[in-house]
Amino acid sequence: MTVTTQKLSLDEYLSYDSGTDDRYELVNGELVPMAIPTGKHAAIMKFLERTFDAEIDRAGRDWIALQGTVGVQSPRGYRWDTVRIPDVTVLDRQQWQALQNCEAIVRLNQPPPLLVVEVTSETSQRLDYGAKLAEYNVLNIPEYWIVDLQNAKVTIFVWVDDAYESREFTESDRVVSPTFPELKLSANTILQPN
Repeated sequence: MTVTTQKLSLDEYLSYDSGTDDRYELVNGELVPMAIPTGKHAAIMKFLERTFDAEIDRAGRDWIALQGTVGVQSPRGYRWDTVRIPDVTVLDRQQWQALQNCEAIVRLNQPPPLLVVEVTSETSQRLDYGAKLAEYNVLNIPEYWIVDLQNAKVTIFVWVDDAYESREFTESDRVVSPTFPELKLSANTILQPN
């Protein structure tokens, strides 16, 4: 469902105020409302943000994990802009600091995030495996996770030789992440955080 009847530029999107706390992605110039996550969806986002931050600290990396606060400008469309807001984004800390005094949007002319995560809902599942997968691939985002609540699996797409290769993890499978090679998480742990 879109909200606007006229197309918005990136600058118009960044200054748009609906007068509510509603959040929107921009898709081909149109505002698309972001659904309020379920409690489980929100718990997974928070768990992954904390887990990634702990692993970043343990490995001594100068990165940061952020949940639902960083937009990623997409190359989708030729005339109108698209901005996606992943559920969790891992960025280089210097890149995050450069966004402190402007809108938190990773633009096309900037290095892509190191990793993005989307947690599916019934309404977003097709989008996460379709348009977002294609857009994140074109952006050369090194690693894209889909935490699929409907099918009880975690799929990790890794950018190799100009395209994504994927692996699925279910139940007690240890999730394998090139970005976090020493991460010790099972699919169940991610799908059912405490």
